[in-house]
Amino acid sequence: MNDAEQLSATLTELEDQYIWDADATYAAAVDYEEQARRLGDERLATRARLVQANMLMRKGEIAAAAHRIWKIHHWATDHGDTLVQARTHLVWANIHRHLGDAAQSLEHSVLAVELLDDTATAHMQVWHRAKLADALGAAGSMEAARQRYAQAEEFAVELGLPRLLMGMLNNYAYTEYAAGEHARARAVAQRLQEVAEQHNFTLDPAVLDTIGAIEIENGDYRRAEETLREAVRRHHEGGYEDADALAEFMLTLARAQRFLGATDRAQVSLDTSRELCVERGLGDVLVRVHQEQAELHAARGEFAEAFAVHKVFFAAHNALHSSQREARARTRQAMFETTEARQEAERFREQARRDPLTGLRNRRYLDEQLPRLVGSGDDLTVAIVDLDHFKRVNDQLSHDVGDQVLVLVAKVLETELAAVAPDGFVARMGGEEFLIAMPGTTAPVATGQLDAIRRAIRSYDWSALTHGLPVTVSIGVADLCDSPGTTQSDLLSTADRNLYVAKHAGRDRVISGKPRDGHVRSYRNGATAA
Repeated sequence: MNDAEQLSATLTELEDQYIWDADATYAAAVDYEEQARRLGDERLATRARLVQANMLMRKGEIAAAAHRIWKIHHWATDHGDTLVQARTHLVWANIHRHLGDAAQSLEHSVLAVELLDDTATAHMQVWHRAKLADALGAAGSMEAARQRYAQAEEFAVELGLPRLLMGMLNNYAYTEYAAGEHARARAVAQRLQEVAEQHNFTLDPAVLDTIGAIEIENGDYRRAEETLREAVRRHHEGGYEDADALAEFMLTLARAQRFLGATDRAQVSLDTSRELCVERGLGDVLVRVHQEQAELHAARGEFAEAFAVHKVFFAAHNALHSSQREARARTRQAMFETTEARQEAERFREQARRDPLTGLRNRRYLDEQLPRLVGSGDDLTVAIVDLDHFKRVNDQLSHDVGDQVLVLVAKVLETELAAVAPDGFVARMGGEEFLIAMPGTTAPVATGQLDAIRRAIRSYDWSALTHGLPVTVSIGVADLCDSPGTTQSDLLSTADRNLYVAKHAGRDRVISGKPRDGHVRSYRNGATAA
């Protein structure tokens, strides 16, 4: 293994962790960037900078992390490096989560999964899906989140990654807990504990704290106290460095003890948490300590004291939220204060709506534009284009040749469409299927133009690439007059039915009209038949 391969393997180990010592990892990544520069390998240097950005984000230096992300994303996009793009979007999602922007966090999480391919590591296959589930849960889409968690769990089991499975289940349990789904959270937490027992893993204190909080919400106060005491014990034995960890554990322990009616024990635990907050400057935890102190006074019947502490809590709560809002505003200003940042933001929006292989518009763009075109009331024709016998190209030649065919077909479609419908666009719907939108046209006119496009693809000189295998397309056409309604779904359904007719009529042809009524128009070799 040469120096570049060794450095790449080392960076992969860093990238594929989900628990870091942020300071030590940042320092190592700075060193690795210098090594990459000495090797003259810009990709390795970019990967090292991405690790640095991730560690800055995890240390709370959000603005500094965001500044680095712009340049990393710019490089990855220019070089078509989908692996670095996928990792970049995952860090970007976490940045927006810290900023409280659930919508942007979800957008980046979606892209972090969409960009995964065969080069992605096993860790990425699991963790990117798990983080998408986290983002969906934070955005309130719990059913979609559960589907993604289930997918991530299936991948983790299939790929033999039990520790990553535990991390995913911990996030899943907390997401259900945060959504108020306490019975579901308990069931997930039980699965988490079963995985730990099966593989003889020791649950770390933070996981125990999550489990304890879930037990409290399910009324298992005695068990919660035991769980939290074990979290505190393991924290002391394990030498964990997180500044706020022990204060959090003692606060959760105090809650469990209050619900048990053990108010004296609860007060001792709460006092310990308060001392740690003051000693370490943990303002956000201290706010919740004030809240718990008011609850504890009330539990003892000390209502005057409870009211007095509640006023302290309310003032501290407002001050904390005000400071958080100011910090987020400063970070957003730092992220977008330069012209370059604004240009990069536009670049990202454009890239997110392009298919990475062909450069055509993608399904995301289609779903944004087609409803607008349908709703405008103007004439509109759409056509679904599907390559004939494309599986033969992949199977007999290779998937690489198949990709080259797709790229060339995309270029022919875009070039030929520009000549007849400059206001139209071509989008890749997925696999070997494309969609052509032709505003301002009706099917009778558009069908002849689409047949010319079909013939252009058939007559293209494919011999050097496919070695005799023909490349043809079948096209199903629909316009607003042919559609039974005016929705995107109606229009695509009609085009899809016509494509089905074209396939079963022998392929390499254009079909338009209303197949369910038997009134279809077939174009092949320039001829038309009713």
